[in-house]
Amino acid sequence: LVIETLREVDPTRKCFRMVGGVLVERTVKEVLPALESNREQISKLIEALAQQLQAKGRELSEFRERHNIRLVGEDDPKAAPRDGPEGGKGGPGGVLVS
Repeated sequence: LVIETLREVDPTRKCFRMVGGVLVERTVKEVLPALESNREQISKLIEALAQQLQAKGRELSEFRERHNIRLVGEDDPKAAPRDGPEGGKGGPGGVLVS
């Protein structure tokens, strides 16, 4: 938003920028390239972090598979169903007692 606003302003106009906690007076012509450079660096950093996140996600999945780690409430596709009449836990379709 700031970059778009400064593009429409006279390049010799005064501009204030915060540098290291100090407010510095510059011209638009000096500040605009620095802002564009910062935006490019931030977008590159975001891309790099997204790639690292995907790599860590894959690494975590591989680790969980290798060590057979399951979370509580997570379905185990290899295990047989335990609840119900077929599972052996009993239920309404079990043995009748008089």
